[in-house]
Amino acid sequence: MKKIIDSLLSSIYLLYFGLVLLVFHLIQVICFNFFSRKIHQQSVHWLNGFLLHGLWILGTRLDFKAKAELPGDRPVIFVANHQSMFDIIGMIWYLRKNYPIFVSKVELAKGIPSISYNLRKSGAALIDRKDGKQAIMEIARLGKLIEETKFAAAIFPEGTRSRTGELKSFAVGGVAILIKKAPNALVVPIAIKNTGKFNPRGVFPLSSCERLSWTVLAPIEPKGKTAEEVVEAAKAAIESEIRSF
Repeated sequence: MKKIIDSLLSSIYLLYFGLVLLVFHLIQVICFNFFSRKIHQQSVHWLNGFLLHGLWILGTRLDFKAKAELPGDRPVIFVANHQSMFDIIGMIWYLRKNYPIFVSKVELAKGIPSISYNLRKSGAALIDRKDGKQAIMEIARLGKLIEETKFAAAIFPEGTRSRTGELKSFAVGGVAILIKKAPNALVVPIAIKNTGKFNPRGVFPLSSCERLSWTVLAPIEPKGKTAEEVVEAAKAAIESEIRSF
């Protein structure tokens, strides 16, 4: 019975999801070309707010907690675990005051209404996983951008999604480059829970009545620490929070 309900509600939500992407694609184009970068980013925040809260169609419970106050006067590097594409929707909406800009696969910058446009226009680091030099240059550019604008970079050090919720190894390289290019940045771990359980088989069917959670953990001051120490501290904090869920 639940599979039938999941399929029905998923169909309704995915139709809603597609319509929101199409409408906000036009809104983004207008905001970017006729207003300012900041207005464009605000339209992206609302896009993700609509996508996130549309999950109520599936009876999804959304939970956000901030165990520390985020600074507004310095750049931030968000370091998060990765379970699902829905991780990003929640991060953009809940962390919108810091304007998170993501490290993303270059393949996502084409063919997806709203999402691809935002990746191209937001300053996201669009990396080619087959080209290490290109990836380093893109992440370095993002680091310089957040240092200048005091926006935030968001990176998933696991690289790929963990469907089981168990953390994979955290790669140090991307975080190390961001810290180097944004020396005034504060590193903030984000623990994301249950999003992998929400769509374990891809985008269809989604699982109804799940509880999804995003938690801002205590910031890590990178000054005086190696990148390895920072990443290990972030991973330990995220792991501890996930286990307490």
